[in-house]
This record gives sequence, structure tokens and C-alpha cells, in this order.
Amino acid sequence: MDMEQEELQFLGFFGICKEAIVITFRHSKIFTKLTLTLIFPLSIIFLAHDGFSTFLSQKIITNEDTLDTTQLGTPAFDDEFNKISSELTTLWLIKLVYLLIVLVFSLLSTSAIVYTVACIYTGKDISYKKVMSVVPKVWKRVMVTFLWSFGIMLVYNLVFSIAIIILLSLTHYPDISLSDLIVILIILFFYVIGFVHMSVQWQLATVISVMEDTYGIQAMAKSRILIKGKSGISVAIFVAYFLCLVGIEYTFERAEVTDRGSVGIGGKIGYGVLCLVGLTLLFLFGFVVQTIVYFVCKSYHHQNIDKSSLADHLEAYRGEYVPLTANNIQMEQFQV
Repeated sequence: MDMEQEELQFLGFFGICKEAIVITFRHSKIFTKLTLTLIFPLSIIFLAHDGFSTFLSQKIITNEDTLDTTQLGTPAFDDEFNKISSELTTLWLIKLVYLLIVLVFSLLSTSAIVYTVACIYTGKDISYKKVMSVVPKVWKRVMVTFLWSFGIMLVYNLVFSIAIIILLSLTHYPDISLSDLIVILIILFFYVIGFVHMSVQWQLATVISVMEDTYGIQAMAKSRILIKGKSGISVAIFVAYFLCLVGIEYTFERAEVTDRGSVGIGGKIGYGVLCLVGLTLLFLFGFVVQTIVYFVCKSYHHQNIDKSSLADHLEAYRGEYVPLTANNIQMEQFQV
């Protein structure tokens, strides 16, 4: 990054996106290698699962409609029921394997890109081989942070689900009055707000896990403090990223799964390639952006990053990791 640390705090939504594009293209060689190794497979797995699960879900729905019109106790009913059970089992097994594979590739990609951007920031010589050699050690710290984030999200969603179930039971669902519906919508609104903020904090905590000697629940706590003052921009970036992801997913499903032949084989191939390239670039861009958001938040809180100490911290990943003291990597106040 060519900007001074004090100037990073003034970057807005478009400034952060521009900075991410500049960094990506300026160091396109190493980002291309990392993309082909980690992010491209992640995109293929994402779209393949999306297409197959959508196809299988539609097939299950069709078979369930057939089951509803089949007489109970007949051989045809039993065959249709067994078919649906088999398809449901296959669908859930695919989802389980998909989540595990995506989790691994996603955390590896995050670790590699964040580490690369950090090395670029400190001016360290960086190579594909060097990045891949430290990714396993960085990945362990990112995994711990993810597990804590996942646990917090799980409790959050569980509490919300219980609250909604209790509320629906008190309103004699499905006979819900207008006032009860308004209450449910208000709760849902605050749930979405909380979910988005927690997701943004988790992304920042992931970067903190690479950049500093803090990870896990400590990184989550630090990200909550660090994001104050820049939560609006962070949420806007998250929402924009999510909308782009949904747009790509919708286009792929329409062209490859739900289309009844109007697109044609050539069109399907074209849309498939377009979605794959778009998703790969979106993932890469998203990883770079969330790293830049970290620097912007640090700058906003007037916390100067000592590049030499950060370089030593990054270099420690190549050997036996030794936690740094607060004065090593923690930020010193600078005057604006």
C-alpha cells in the first residue's frame, strides 16, 4: 500500500474497493497462483454443490407430490417413500461433505490471502512457495477463531429460534394478529442486524488472528472494539459482497438447473464459465478487502502498525511460533 497509515482511516467504501483492486493487480502473479490453488477449487465446489443440491431438492419435491397422490399401503407408495428417503439421505451427506471441504478451503484461502497482503504491506519479499509453507500454521490460528465464532453464532441462532417458537406458541400460530406479526418482524429485524454485525466482527477477527498474537475469543473481543467507528462501512461491504454472491448463485441456478432448454448447451456452458470466473474473483476480492478493512480500522483508532515488528511476527510463522509481547506488534498511538 502506497498510502500513509494516517490516511487509511479516511478510506470509504469505494476507496477500500479501489485499494483492493490496485493491490490485486499490482501483485497479480502471486495472487493468480494462490487463486488457482485455493480459491478456484473453492468456487468449483461451491457451484457444483449449489447446482446438484438444487436439482436434488427439486427432485425430492416432485417425488413428494407424487407420494401425496399415491394410495397409502400400496407397493407404489412404499417404492416412492423409499426413493424419497434415499434422496434425502444423499442430500444431507452431500451437504455435510460440502461444508467440511468448503470450510477447509475457505480458511486456507483466508489465511493465504491475509498473510500475503500483510507481507505486501510490510514490504517483505513474498513468493508462492513461502506463502504455502506458512499457511498450515496460520490456518490453525484462524481455525480456532472460526470455532469460537461458530459457537457464538450457534448460541445466537438457538436463542433466536427459541424466542420465535415461544412467541408463536403464545400467538396460537397460524392465527397471528397484526400486532403479533409486527412484533415478530421487529425481532427478525434486530436479529438480522445482530447477525450481520457478528459476521463482520468474525471477518475482522480472522485478520487479527493472522496479524497479531491474538486469536480465538480474544480476537473476537478485539474485533468488536476495533470495528467501532467503521461499522457502517464494514456492514456496507459485507452486504455488497453478500448481494453479489446471491446474484451469482441465482444466475447459476437459473441457467444450469431450473432452465428448461431456452438457454441451450452453449448458453449453459457460457453462463457456467461466467459464474465460475465471477465467483472466483469475488472470493479473492473479498479476502483482500477484509484485510484492508483491518488497516483502516487500526488507522481510525490512531493505532500505528510498526512494519518491522509486523514483519518479524509474520516471519515467526516460518519457524517455531513465539507469541510477541504487546509492544512488539501492538500499536503505538500516532498523532493526527
